[in-house]
Amino acid sequence: MSQKTCVAGVGMIPFTKPGASGTYIEMGAQATRLALRDAGLDYGLVQQAYVGYVYGDSTSGQSALYEVGLSGIPVVNVNNNCSTGSTALWLARQAVESGAVECALALGFEQMQPGALGNAWNDRPSIMGKCWAVTDALCADAESVPMALKMFGGAGREHMQKYGTRMETFAAIRAKASRHAANNPLAVFRNVVSTEDVMNDKVMWPGVMTRLMACPPTCGAAAAIICSEAFAKKHGLRTDVVILAQSLTTDAAVAYEPPSMIQAVGFDMAQRAARAVYEKTGVDPRDIPVVELHDCFAHNELLTYESLGLCPVGGAEQFVLDGDNTYGGRVVTNPSGGLLSKGHPLGATGLAQCYELTRQLRGSAQSTQVEGAMLALQHNLGLGGACVVTLYGRN
Repeated sequence: MSQKTCVAGVGMIPFTKPGASGTYIEMGAQATRLALRDAGLDYGLVQQAYVGYVYGDSTSGQSALYEVGLSGIPVVNVNNNCSTGSTALWLARQAVESGAVECALALGFEQMQPGALGNAWNDRPSIMGKCWAVTDALCADAESVPMALKMFGGAGREHMQKYGTRMETFAAIRAKASRHAANNPLAVFRNVVSTEDVMNDKVMWPGVMTRLMACPPTCGAAAAIICSEAFAKKHGLRTDVVILAQSLTTDAAVAYEPPSMIQAVGFDMAQRAARAVYEKTGVDPRDIPVVELHDCFAHNELLTYESLGLCPVGGAEQFVLDGDNTYGGRVVTNPSGGLLSKGHPLGATGLAQCYELTRQLRGSAQSTQVEGAMLALQHNLGLGGACVVTLYGRN
């Protein structure tokens, strides 16, 4: 049995720098209340909840949701690195689509600390062991570069070496993100920067990356109410936005052998997930007008244009130069400002993308609206690894 799954309500709080937010309990409860209010739904009608976060103790999801209500429903805590929020959404959608429940909540939050990401546990093998081995072999010249910057910067450098891509193209992607975020009141960074500003910022890896090409650590929360169409009609909820298809993939052997930084940071995962979604729906990527994708670094946004089939492999620089990644071009990528400017609270990111795209399809995105959007694509990546690609449509 397969049911059409509707996004009946979404909620998101403004993202902030670490230290400027409420606690994860406050943020999670606030985002949930916003989603319930948007849906016009009482929490007592939610049958299951899937709660995503990366940095937190077990059952943190219960702590946040207990502030909304003590309803006794199953609460599943989810951690899939940076794709955690979309994994929570994937589980909620799967529960509804299968008929296991009629209504589920997906919630994501993160209370982050300043500085580069690091291991929470140093007394056991790292979950990034395979990726680090490739990185150490291919990026030995960047020993002093923080590991996350080295991985994605190394992938960008590989693209530069294979296709002649220039560092200025990554800077142009970051500048585009700032222009989009200037119109998003929920983004953490709303100041507009130029390509030249990005190029002249602090150098993190000479010839490869400046500081502005990396997303900032961020605190925030977002949530979505997922329900069957029958449930929505019964309770007078919205049915105008539906999840047409969704795919969750993990690494295949090609991620590590032969060694490639582009593959190590999830290119194949994203490509397979996108193809599965296109095949299920019969949608051509050229027909998609708006995408929220995982631009944790400007380099990864460029790679993702290719893995999602928005442009040919090797053609991403021309895609950027032609303006095909913004308003007036072929597909508006990250109208929210993306992770680079909107911010990246790890567990919340996938559901923040859901919030943004739901508003796009409703036609209520205001100053970030992509006119006439009937389809919207979401890409959320976590190294280690997991990738979720979701295609939404107007019902």
